[in-house]
Amino acid sequence: MTPADRPSAQGVPLRLLIDPPESGVVNMARDEALVDAVVADAGPATLRFYRWAAPTISLGYFQPYADAVGFAESAPIVRRTTGGGAILHDRELTYALAVRSGHPLLASGPTRLYCLMHDAIVAVMRSLEIRAERRGPVTHGSAGREASSQPFFCFARAHALDVVVDGRKLAGSAQRRVPDGVLQHGSIVLEAASSHQPSAAVWDTCRVDPDDLARRIAERFAADNDLPIEEGEWRGEELARASRNANRYNDASWTQRR
Repeated sequence: MTPADRPSAQGVPLRLLIDPPESGVVNMARDEALVDAVVADAGPATLRFYRWAAPTISLGYFQPYADAVGFAESAPIVRRTTGGGAILHDRELTYALAVRSGHPLLASGPTRLYCLMHDAIVAVMRSLEIRAERRGPVTHGSAGREASSQPFFCFARAHALDVVVDGRKLAGSAQRRVPDGVLQHGSIVLEAASSHQPSAAVWDTCRVDPDDLARRIAERFAADNDLPIEEGEWRGEELARASRNANRYNDASWTQRR
């Protein structure tokens, strides 16, 4: 990326949160609390990294629950507010980026946010001698198909902006766009753990501490976009909001709503 391509964000803070592993319900509730706080202008743009206390499947917002029933015995299922395909969260690192409308990161539109984050991931992987790159043009039409005809799992899908290693998907992202902000989710596979999600894996090449990897990606993302970054903590009102949100994510009517 050239300097002219970068949004000017000097002086605009980015808060970094690195959480210990939590349940799927807690993770989804916290991500929603983040974007709600950012949209309400009660919190700064925030980049959160986290893992999962147990293998968990997160459904994309628009996916039918019926497609997941066959996997329900092997892992708990939660529904995200972001789109895209299902993800088996096991031996991977998840990020959530919450940004309010008007922030310089959104100066070129929300789609550009995928590029900014994936470019940071690619740069860090290459610094670890992992041959990562953006996938580029998809020739078999999978990226343009209706959601109902695409593979169930996200890592079996192909999109031009995917981060890949030798053609195998290492990281992908999805968004939830609200009137005053964006929540972007992404998953970075550390170790390929399931035949359902054939993918590249960081640990196949380089054993790296997940929290260290999170900090490297966050620092690269901030540096690329001229953002001051500070590792912070959850605010009391955010955690209270997340606790309220958890009731919905724990409710089968939300998970099975489609």
